Amino acid sequence: MRTNNVWSLVALAGIVMACDTPTAIESTATGPAFTRDNAVVASASGGGKAQLPAGFSLLSFAFTASLRGNGEATGHFRQVYESASGTVDFQGTVTCVSFDPDNNRAWIGGVITQNNSTNPAVQAAIHQPGRDVWFRVVDNGEGNSPDDRTTVFGFEGGGGIITSEQYCEAQLWTAGDANTWAAIDGNIQVRP
Repeated sequence: MRTNNVWSLVALAGIVMACDTPTAIESTATGPAFTRDNAVVASASGGGKAQLPAGFSLLSFAFTASLRGNGEATGHFRQVYESASGTVDFQGTVTCVSFDPDNNRAWIGGVITQNNSTNPAVQAAIHQPGRDVWFRVVDNGEGNSPDDRTTVFGFEGGGGIITSEQYCEAQLWTAGDANTWAAIDGNIQVRP
């Protein structure tokens, strides 16, 4: 009986040592390589309501935009507001984003995926799915800072810009934050 106990202890010690010894496991999984090239290097996101001029409802907005190390931009966006002429409601996907790290600004461009608007002013060819659209935001910090700000969407031809890529590259910003609207509810985060 004593011999069996010794062999049992030896076997138990071998099992314990095997558990403590790391083993190499080969992976057969496939998928994207997670390298610095496709890691997020800068981003902007936000959601809430912004105060538009008299005659319009509050602008409801939500967006995410990420820039990866390989230059690819990803994300989604939506804006909805009411006017006397009807609803303006667009959704899209991000195709470009650029940043001004000194002023916490981001320019976001993309492609319309849905136009659920009833307002006749936004039913032209440039407002349809597949067409370029863009907007810009500023993150003014937290606490006692001025409100974060956003613009409504711009469309092909506005300000002489034709494509989202042109918009992101141009980084147009009007002095005094003109044509941007205060986010009175919610938050915008720019992480260049």
